[in-house]
This record gives sequence, structure tokens and C-alpha cells, in this order.
Amino acid sequence: MVETHSHRPTRKQQNKSFKSKHATKGSLKDAAKGRIARASLKTPHPSNSAAQTRLNRKNSAKQTQLAKRSALFSASRVFNGADGAPRIIAVVPLTPDVSTKGVVSILAEVLDTSADDCPEDGIWKMRADRFKTSLQFRTLSYGNFYAALDACKVADYVLFVMSSSVEVDPWGDTLLRTLQAQGLPDVVSVVSPDTSMDSKSRPGILKSLLSFIRYFFPDQTRVFDLHVGSDRLNALRSLSEGKPADVRWKEGRCTLLGERVEWEDGTLKVTGVVRGATLSPNRLVHLPNFGDYQVLKILSAPLPRPTKVGSTLSMEIEPCLLAEPDAETADSLVSSNAPDDLGNEQTWPTEEEMEDGTDNIQPGIPDAVSGTTPKSVRRIPKGMSEYQAAWIFDEDEEDGDESRESTDEVDMEEMQEEGEEMQDMPMEEMLMEVGGVRFEDLDIEEEEKQLDKWRNREREQEDDLSFPDEIDTPKDIPAKTRFQRFRGMRSLRTSPWDPYENLPREYARIFQFEDFKRTERGVRRRTSEELHAVEPGVRVTLHLKDVPKEAVNSSVVLFSLLQHEHKVTVLNFTIQRNTEYDGSVRSKDPLILCVGPRRLAVNPLYSQHTGGGGKGANNVHKFERYLRHGVTSVATTYGPVIYGQQPCVFLRETNDLQAPQLVATGTFMNPDTTRIIAKRVILTGHPFKVHKKTATIRYMFFNPDDVHYFKPIQLHTKHGRTGHIRESLGTHGYFKAYFDGPINQMDTVCMSLYKRVFPKWATTWTGARLDTTGTTEFSQADAMEE
Repeated sequence: MVETHSHRPTRKQQNKSFKSKHATKGSLKDAAKGRIARASLKTPHPSNSAAQTRLNRKNSAKQTQLAKRSALFSASRVFNGADGAPRIIAVVPLTPDVSTKGVVSILAEVLDTSADDCPEDGIWKMRADRFKTSLQFRTLSYGNFYAALDACKVADYVLFVMSSSVEVDPWGDTLLRTLQAQGLPDVVSVVSPDTSMDSKSRPGILKSLLSFIRYFFPDQTRVFDLHVGSDRLNALRSLSEGKPADVRWKEGRCTLLGERVEWEDGTLKVTGVVRGATLSPNRLVHLPNFGDYQVLKILSAPLPRPTKVGSTLSMEIEPCLLAEPDAETADSLVSSNAPDDLGNEQTWPTEEEMEDGTDNIQPGIPDAVSGTTPKSVRRIPKGMSEYQAAWIFDEDEEDGDESRESTDEVDMEEMQEEGEEMQDMPMEEMLMEVGGVRFEDLDIEEEEKQLDKWRNREREQEDDLSFPDEIDTPKDIPAKTRFQRFRGMRSLRTSPWDPYENLPREYARIFQFEDFKRTERGVRRRTSEELHAVEPGVRVTLHLKDVPKEAVNSSVVLFSLLQHEHKVTVLNFTIQRNTEYDGSVRSKDPLILCVGPRRLAVNPLYSQHTGGGGKGANNVHKFERYLRHGVTSVATTYGPVIYGQQPCVFLRETNDLQAPQLVATGTFMNPDTTRIIAKRVILTGHPFKVHKKTATIRYMFFNPDDVHYFKPIQLHTKHGRTGHIRESLGTHGYFKAYFDGPINQMDTVCMSLYKRVFPKWATTWTGARLDTTGTTEFSQADAMEE
């Protein structure tokens, strides 16, 4: 059979499709298949910034640029014109040999102005027509620490004055660190003129001073030498042009530097220019070192105007009423609630209940069951009575260590010899000779000196670092009485704890927010929509009522408060210790808290800072007895409400009130009243006898009642074992415990107990010395609290 060959069914040529980079209109139409046509590529959706054309991108950039220019012009417009607000410049000396008045006089000479009436510590105003603005200098004397803090809070620029021959001392270093943590506007650094400095050493000194100031303020590019005329002009230009930098914590807050201050019948009249935000008569005003006060009224205080061009005569303008508080919406001075003792019944045991609890303990000690107590000393040295023999005991007679047996035999022979020698001694001398060392009483002064050395803060801090939270169970007080406010917890991280149980009386006085963030947003929104408020840049006379006469000062600084900022709640701060401070910082030590416009006398509690939002699973955080280096901790205290992430500074007083020590810096975290600070104590015991997973423990308790009372609480060891108390043994607090694995004879058995602790009530710091009684020594009250 002959095979036939068949051809393809068609001879039509099929070429490859054209690989176009972009789809054609036809292909798009075929792919749509009658569906609604999508938007054209030439007119993309405005939200799709990636697909905008070059023309639209240029238009968007132009609009953004115009918006920034408008905002800059609006922010700097307050300084423009003859009636513009002056630029406030805080002149801060860092060394005692510089003169702030001399620095201002040198800057005034650039504008051909005399500054003879400028004070060393006060306010002086100068018109700078060359730069179309005016400057208001707040000069400060060296050593005035807190006045420098207040002046820098209200200033637009800070002018640091350094010396070419004197180094910055610890006072200036502490001030710089505090101001750095507090937050500053634009900083300008100058060197006071010194004719003794030659031209060869001048560049090196300026370079060294620049390196020093950049350690605190890295954005500094140069230090102006006021000995050089060009540097004088450049320094003055830096203070007179541009827009001052904003400080975050002052957003939405009005400040006022008092140019003239008067007091009459309890009313403080402060004249100045409104700065920052609008000034509302319904909000409270804070006066540093004195507290919060209500506004009585706000009057205008325009500057006199000349009658004609070139005339020396001026025309006084009568002040007019600008704003008055509304009786319905004005904030009150009520800062705390009145506790209702009947409606807020607590569950703390009363003194009578505590006394009954101690009286119920059986005074008689029952006889021990045979075989449950350690064996007593069998061999008594010759000539020694039973009382003397009670001081001698063996550790463990069942121990088969040959070396110990040999040592015991030698010791027995020595004690027998000593017993023969002590037969004829009086009882008092015999007791003093026990142990071979004669005991002699020290005099009272030497005894107190050695006691203070033993109970000093450094030793206590070292012990807490080496053995955290470990304490000795008292022998004279039952453990269930001493630790009756403590509780056992299986896990500090996950075990539940009701935040509203066993609250102290102070918790009935504070305010709690259901949603603090929402409250803050509402307060700031209402502040921006406030009616009858005075705009920034207006010169006013502010009348405050019920102010003490001592508040009259030539340089009063006022800060307006937002709504609810006068009410007291629980404040939590995340802080770190100052690396340069070497002293001991214990919880509840009296400190000065500087936060926002306030300075508070506080006794903060320190606790561990939990990551992931700071609350953890149950919002229970371990109490820290000391604030340590390199660890971020949370400081808790009572205090007025704070909005925003305001920086905070903790200071400690010294012998000089104007030279405090910087202890710690940080940021406000939240006003969480449900944050539980749990104080932990660890009771330790020694394994007396061990048999695999079972052990007899001693020295944790000293009576069987305590063993039964703490029996439900879990035990743990330093080597990672966990266990429980099985039963009490004998009458001296011995007990049998069972663990989850074999226990080592050298291990330590621990029991953790917890109780919630609360801070002390804070007050406004008035510039007086804090009460530091009992903070330098470890007092008996502190020991009982531990």
C-alpha cells in the first residue's frame, strides 16, 4: 500500500503580535467589551498622586509653597509695624564674670542706642528700626536658676553669654542640661568682649566654646565674638529677623511677660503683650511659685502715640475693656473632690481589728511532736549550765562529712577547757566570755556613728541591687500581722488585680477621665473656637484676683491654662536618671518637678516601664525602690492635669536654693489612675533537710500560725524550682515543702508577696525649702514599710 502525504489545512501566515509598550485604543475598547469607559489617562484622579501629570505636580508644589509662606508671614506679622509685639530675648550668663547689661549695651551700640538704664536683672526694651522690629531683653543675673527657667519659657530667643577666660562651672552645666530637657526656642551664643585675649588664641577659644555649646544644642553653627564689630551685627541680625522656633509644649497656650506689675487690694495688675495663643478670660492663669488664679478682667494697654511727626509730645490713649469672664463657663479654682467617707467605705482593717488579730494568737506554745524539730545539742562542756549551752547548736548531725566531725571534736575540746576556766566567773563575765571575745559597751557617740554607717543609703542601695526585694522576716512580730496588707500572686504579669479595691483617701479627691485623648481633643477644639478672647500681639493689662502681695515682681511671667488643667489626677512620667548625678534616688524622696509652666513639690514613686503601650496584660507594674542609671522608669505622683507630651525635669535641692541638682529628665506619659504599682517583698528560707523533691525549710517563719496563714502561696527557688507548703513542723516555723523537681541543699527558697502602693499628695513649689526629714537615713518607719 502506497502512503500519501497530506498538507496543512490552510496556508495562512500567522505573524507574532506587535509588542507595544502601551495598549492601543482599539485593544482597550476590545478589552472593555461594552463596559463603562474608565477615566482618561490625561486627567487622572486627584488622589492618585503617582499618576499626576507634570503640570499638576508643579501646581501642587506651588500651592504648598504659598501656604508655607502665608503661615510664615502670619507667624512673623505679630512683630511687624510700630505697634508690633517685641521679640523677647532672655540673656542668660553661664559664668560669673560676664555682665548681661554690658552685652545688651554692646548690641545697642550697633543701632546707635544707649542702654544706660538697662538693669542687670530685669526688662529693657529697644527699638530696632533697621530691622523693622523691637527687642525686649530679659536680663538675668548669674545664679538665679529658677528665674532663668521661667524667662526661657516665655522668650522667643535665648542668648547665652560665655566667657573667654572662665570655664562654665557645675551651676552653668546644670542649667544648660535643665534647659535642654525643658525645651528651648532659637538659641544664639556669644562671647563677652575681652581685651586681654590676643588675636592668635582667639580662634582656638571660639572653636572650643563652639564645641562645648554644640554638646547641648547641636544646631549651633557659630559663636559670635562681641569683640568684633561684624559679629555684633550678625548676632543682632539673628535676634531680629525671621520667625522664632516653636516649642511644642507651648502650643495652644498663651504667655505674657509682665512689663509693669501693680498690686491693689488683692488684685494683681500685669501689663504685657499677649503671646502664643489667644488669651481667654474664662481660663485660669498660672503664676510660677504662687499657683493658679482667676481672671477678673482684661483691659487694653496701648502705647502712647506721638501727636505729630517729629514731635516729642505723646498722646495717652485711655484703656478699654477687652474681655470679662463668663460666670457660667469660667473655670473654678476647685482642684479636687470632697471625699464621701460614708459612700466610699474602704476595706482596710482598723486598728482594733489589727490589735484583735494579734491578741488572738495563742500565747502558749504547744509541745512539739516527736521527730519534727531539729535535735538539740547532746554534749555540754564541763562546767557549763543549760543557759550557756542554749547558745551552742549543731547544723546537721546527720551530715557524714568527716572534716566537720573532726572540727566539732576540736571545738568541743576547746569549749570544755573554756568551761573549766569559767566555772568560778560571775554570770555577767561568763556571758561576755562566750565565744572567746570579751564584749565591751561603746560610748553613745561611737555607737551612733557606727549605726549611721551601717544604715546609710549607699549600703541599702547596694543590698537592693544584689538582693532585690529580699527582706528578713521579723521574729518579734508575726509575719501574718507584719505582711497583712500583702498578697500572693502566681504571676505579676498576668494575674488579675482589681484597680478599685482598697483605695486610699486621696483617690476620692482626684479626677478620672473616661477617655483622656478625646477630652484633650475637645478642649483644644473649644480653645480655638473661644469667643471674646484676646488675639496675640495685643498689649493688655491683666487683672488677677485674690493674689498675695508677695507676687509683685518686676519680671512676672504668666501662663494661661487650658480647661481642666487645674484639676488633680494621677500623673505618670517616663524618665531616665541624669548620667552626671551620682547620688541615691529613693522612691518618695522629696523632689521638685518642673513640667510645663508648673513647679511642684512631689514625692514620686518609681516603677518598671512596660513596653507595648506601657500597660501590659493586667496594668500591674513592679515598684522600684531606687531610680537607677541606664533604665527607663515610670515616676508616678499626684498633680494637676497635663495635656500633650510635655517634657519634665526632676530637681533635688541643695544647701543653695538657687543651685539644685538635676536628678532625672523625661516626658509626661498619661494620667492613668488604674495603673497599679505593686511593691514586692521576698521572704527567704533555708533548706534544712532535703530528700529529692521534698525539703524541710526553716528561717522563713518562726511560728506555726504563720506557716498555716501563708500556706496557699506558691514557693520558688533561685535555681528555678516551684513548690508549695505541705505541712508545718514543730513550733519554730519549720515546714515541709514539695517542689516540681529535685532541690539543691545550697538553694534558697523564696516566697513573693505584693501590695499596692500610692504616692504622696503634691503641692505647688513656692520657692521655700522642702521637708527632707528622714530622707538621709534609713529610718525605722522606712524599715517597717519595707
